[in-house]
Amino acid sequence: MRKRVMAAVVLSSTVVGAITTEAAQAHEVTPVAAAAPDTTINGRGFGHGRGLSQYGAQGAALAGKSVKQILDFYYPGTTAGKATGSIRVRVSADTTDGVRVGAVSGLAVRSIATAKVYALPRGATINQWSIDPNGEHGTKLSWFNAKTRKWTLYKTFTGMAQFEGAPVIGLVLPSGAVRRYRGALRAIDVSGTHLDTVNVVSLEYYLRGVVPREAVSSWRPAALQAQAVAARTYSVFHRSRATRKAYDLCDTTSCQVYGGYDFEKTSTNNAIAATAGQVRLYNGKPIIAEFSSSNGGATAASDSPYQVTKVDGWDAYPKNGNPNVTWKVTRTAAEMQAVFAVGSIRYVRVLKRTGVGPGGGRALTIEASGSRGKRVLTADQVRIRLHLRSSWISFAAR
Repeated sequence: MRKRVMAAVVLSSTVVGAITTEAAQAHEVTPVAAAAPDTTINGRGFGHGRGLSQYGAQGAALAGKSVKQILDFYYPGTTAGKATGSIRVRVSADTTDGVRVGAVSGLAVRSIATAKVYALPRGATINQWSIDPNGEHGTKLSWFNAKTRKWTLYKTFTGMAQFEGAPVIGLVLPSGAVRRYRGALRAIDVSGTHLDTVNVVSLEYYLRGVVPREAVSSWRPAALQAQAVAARTYSVFHRSRATRKAYDLCDTTSCQVYGGYDFEKTSTNNAIAATAGQVRLYNGKPIIAEFSSSNGGATAASDSPYQVTKVDGWDAYPKNGNPNVTWKVTRTAAEMQAVFAVGSIRYVRVLKRTGVGPGGGRALTIEASGSRGKRVLTADQVRIRLHLRSSWISFAAR
């Protein structure tokens, strides 16, 4: 993906704004000629716009704002708090049946059922170790002989197991590529015949693999520190709600993008260290500290009291180089018809906007009229189906 996350979720029903006037609606109506031309879509921002704007944080940092001032602006009404502990992250790239790692000094295996730890031997012929399914809810540990190119069974467990002990462990992916992680690599039971891989790692080390994937590592320290606090808060919010699950977060844009040890950068490590343990709280509890690349010039609201709609001058700060403040794309007549399913489209118009920001703010609902009638969709539905950067959109025929 890009350097910044686009956390795409359903548009909240609670917004601050008003329905556009009839005159404004009429202005936004886009007649579509019989020749069915392509439709030009003008947009603002990249992502849902709730919480921290990553480019906005950089703009504020360039303007001399501190990390506290940035966080106070994007998460109004919240207070500072502390969080420690570990996090469990599902590694989506490992789609093999087991968990295979490279043989390194200090590597050990732990039985999850008994908590007993077994130091693993090293040798010239021991190339890799693998935890694989072994009957219903059991696992087996095997080693790979680099000389004979064969696997040898080493130990069996009645439950799940994990690799740990080494400062960094190399996970062998299905392609043969190796991705390195701190902490432990745990095999978790999904179906009895397939094991997923979960990285169990300290919260601070986890952030080292997140912040450089979610922000630009050359950004100002205050912007990177704000991202660190947001990512840490987002993590503990979800950790508190995943107590009955085998993992707390995924490693993709559906949660937070996480790459492990190989993506660590000095600048982002420093930002994490400078904000060690810091989170944002509301009524004493970690908030859902959402963030997106760019809000287009105004934050978006939700049911949460700390997510409100207000104009954001930092998002388009002249020196932050934000390419997502405004954008333009085209979609074919066929693509538009497929989205709205009203036949040959006569016009598309925005029915309702938030009322905050340039052009009346984010679109909320959109109507299309065609040869088979009319249909109204949420702007977020249109964004997803047309693969747009955000729901802050308007239409014009080309």
